Amino acid sequence: MLTSVDKSLLLDKGITTKQIEEQLACFEHGFPFLDIAYSASIEHGVMVVPADKQAFYASAWDEYLASDKTIIKFVPASGAASRMFKDLYEFLAAPYDVPTTAFEKKFFDSLPLFAFFDTLNQTCLSNENEYIPTLINQGKFKAIVSNLLNSEGLNYGQLPKGLLQFHKAADNKIRTAMEEHLAEGAMYAKNTTGKVNIHFTVSPEHKPLFEALVQEKKEYMEEKFSVKYDVSFSVQKASTDTLAVDLENNPFRLADGSLLFRPAGHGALIENLNDLDADIVYVKNIDNVVPDSFKCSTVIYKKVLAGLLVTIQQQIFDYLKLLESGKHTQEQTEAMIRFVQNVLCVRSEELKTMEDSELAIYLRKKLLRPLRVCGMVRNVGEPGGGPFITYNADGTTSPQILESSQIDLSDPNKKAMFEQGTHFNPVDLICALKNDKGEAYDLPNYVDKSTGFISQKSKDGRELKALELPGLWNGAMSDWNTIFVEVPIETFNPVKTVNDLLRTEHQ
Repeated sequence: MLTSVDKSLLLDKGITTKQIEEQLACFEHGFPFLDIAYSASIEHGVMVVPADKQAFYASAWDEYLASDKTIIKFVPASGAASRMFKDLYEFLAAPYDVPTTAFEKKFFDSLPLFAFFDTLNQTCLSNENEYIPTLINQGKFKAIVSNLLNSEGLNYGQLPKGLLQFHKAADNKIRTAMEEHLAEGAMYAKNTTGKVNIHFTVSPEHKPLFEALVQEKKEYMEEKFSVKYDVSFSVQKASTDTLAVDLENNPFRLADGSLLFRPAGHGALIENLNDLDADIVYVKNIDNVVPDSFKCSTVIYKKVLAGLLVTIQQQIFDYLKLLESGKHTQEQTEAMIRFVQNVLCVRSEELKTMEDSELAIYLRKKLLRPLRVCGMVRNVGEPGGGPFITYNADGTTSPQILESSQIDLSDPNKKAMFEQGTHFNPVDLICALKNDKGEAYDLPNYVDKSTGFISQKSKDGRELKALELPGLWNGAMSDWNTIFVEVPIETFNPVKTVNDLLRTEHQ
């Protein structure tokens, strides 16, 4: 039962009582597993761009950049980096004082190789009156880690990854992950006027820090890459927060009686994406960046994927105009069916029984949707989702990116499909957000609300259940046209732990 105070809180957050009822129903009934037709592969659903076609698509993208279209690089960057330092937090809590595990030994043995070493060294001098080598000789390993992670030091345990010093550039400048995205944008998203649009989604408490870093680095980066940056930020909307419940599915209340709301995961960012006035948007995680010396493959494939996107988009636009004219021949209708089935990988068993008018409506419905091209790398055992062909509510099958939580792994057949998947989702998306008339799609209309996720958390020592919205590249883009394309593994270089920064591609 909602009190007047509850209703006032909902009003402040922009959440309706209907949304609360829907969320409570999700906790009560849970979310159904998705029905998988098969795991996408080179043979079924994952495209490979032949070497002799890559130059064609890269050229198509360069031509598109010369138009008056708006291209934005969209980078989710709000998450704290605490999980990146999980092993170091465990070291601080350990009963021993010297590096013991393989991870700990590698971290301390390789300290000078980290881009943040000099900054950390100065911080240790300031707080401990000793440089790192002396602290190591004295066995004060935990003091070094404390100065890296805690607020009296660099505070890396609480900062977002975007603000951490990731790499040493060729000019001996130290770059944060955010700066590496600025550099990337200059290499494949610069229009003919030299403008590069980059949008970061950040936490409210970190927004001033991001803005200050842009202010500090922007002029240097613009001069280095001969561009002009338009960098913008947004925060996850309060209206996308979800209600927490207790283990009996009753609204979780804090000690003062107020309702507890929690951020609903990266799926909430579909609202931020929807607010952008853009024709084409690149989406890439904040930690998947490399120094300039390793960017070549990334830049090539970003252009190839984007060129493929705009080429397919133009074909879709041509077909939509043909359908609107009502003057398409039987041969043209068959060409459209083949395109939807073979290029967009959308199939329906009911096509053979459709009248011409029904078929035209079906084709228009499937063509008139947001479009995305998704880079997929060969599966190398990384945790996360992958490409599948799934059944939809309307009886069709289509490409979807799924996480393991969306698959019924108790079903031996489904588990086999998941485990035998040949490709992995590195979050390498290029999205087309407008229709053939230049009108923006209303992206929340294409979300599958039945694909959320419920997790168990705790607050003030009490257990609770939290609700996450459909993931940004999973359920939030469920009803999009989706093209899976294989990209080289070298384009995928995430930083999940601090020691990942020691890999060759990050040095």
